[in-house]
Amino acid sequence: MKVYLVGGAVRDELLGLPVKERDYVVVGATPEEMERLGYKPVGKDFPVFLHPQTHEEYALARTERKSGRGYKGFSVQASPDVTLEDDLRRRDLTINAMAKADDGMIIDPFGGRGDLQAKRLRHVSEAFAEDPVRILRVARFAARFGFGVAPETMGLMKHMVDSGETDYLVPERVWQEFAKGLMEREPQRMYDVLEAAGLRPKLLPEVKSVPRLDGTLAQRFAQLAWPLKASEVEALCNRLKVPGEVRELARLAARNHVALRASRLATPLALLELLKRTDALRRPGRFQDLLAVARRDVPIVDTARLEKALAAAKAVDAGAIAATAASPQETAGKIEAARVEAIKRAL
Repeated sequence: MKVYLVGGAVRDELLGLPVKERDYVVVGATPEEMERLGYKPVGKDFPVFLHPQTHEEYALARTERKSGRGYKGFSVQASPDVTLEDDLRRRDLTINAMAKADDGMIIDPFGGRGDLQAKRLRHVSEAFAEDPVRILRVARFAARFGFGVAPETMGLMKHMVDSGETDYLVPERVWQEFAKGLMEREPQRMYDVLEAAGLRPKLLPEVKSVPRLDGTLAQRFAQLAWPLKASEVEALCNRLKVPGEVRELARLAARNHVALRASRLATPLALLELLKRTDALRRPGRFQDLLAVARRDVPIVDTARLEKALAAAKAVDAGAIAATAASPQETAGKIEAARVEAIKRAL
């Protein structure tokens, strides 16, 4: 039984980057042996165990064989006969197909170290084509490291798109990879790779370009939605199964970007209407997210006027006004008038 550090941890160590998590492959062991040693089984589709002290993942060396369409169409074999090289061969990219032994020796049967030095993303074997999510992973790694895609890998990805293999992508897995890519250093590189592979028109037909993104995930996705029509944002969110909080901000950006751009010339009443439409008084945190998106527009939207308007509207004592009004309708009218007047004075 031998244990090797594998995958991203080895890659990041060689790049001089901090290692966030460590995964291990165990060669020459059975599930029964692992459990006898105190490892806790957690894998459903193949044998993965948690170390009894560190709780890091230890997976038995395994091979995979395509048995159907989509990412679930695999048969897995894990046995003591599977070698380390067999296990590394099933991985996506050469830079992720290296291992490190206990003595520090790097096992690199597919040239991953050379590809790191060349800043190149290259697939390990033709088995890459068996999982279409790998196209998204390549795009994400391009965004993270700024690496180029090897011509033969790009050719294989194009073939995967043309053959219809990507038609079986599961939206939740697409969003998982896409969201990670949005948070990388150069997310526009992810878009460029998807475009070059021919996958962008299928997954992101509404998105024609990617600006320089910054901020939280919700803010970055809203920047993509900023120039789109509301109907396009809905279609995009439905296709990618975008989670609620991210979807909400994207909707706000698409529906209000025109008003936000015009806010520097808006009347106090128009500013109040914008605050109400975006629910700024009840959800100021989300409104600040929206303003952060607006400030990344080109040209930049000056949000100072809106922030003054919000502060002035919030300062109005709605409770005191309600105590003097005879009806809910009168209360609403007086509060709105007071807020408009407060905004006028603040500006």
